[in-house]
Amino acid sequence: MSDAKKAKGGPLPEGVPAGGRLAGREITTEMRESYLDYAMSVITSRALPDVRDGLKPVHRRILYAMHEMGLAASAKFRKSAAVVGDVLGKYHPHGDIPVYDSLVKMAQSFSFRYPLIWGQGNFG
Repeated sequence: MSDAKKAKGGPLPEGVPAGGRLAGREITTEMRESYLDYAMSVITSRALPDVRDGLKPVHRRILYAMHEMGLAASAKFRKSAAVVGDVLGKYHPHGDIPVYDSLVKMAQSFSFRYPLIWGQGNFG
């Protein structure tokens, strides 16, 4: 018996690929459905702010990490690298640039209606 006809459950019927789950599809149809679905899920879950609080997930992760680090309004200032490192290590395993950008935007009065954090020194 050839390798193409062997499977875990025994021999496959004629015409069925070795995996048993392949289906012939047009590449344009597959790309349109797969990538459009993924793009819409990214837009709705990460790129658009939440209607409940106006924050994106990266903003929420930064604020939570700062809370866990004890960085309240009465606490002394910490380096932004400490906050970004904590966020990257625990909650946001992507690049550091989106976290830095979001951290700076949260301190700018023209990016948010009310600044969520206080930047100190050469901050954004």
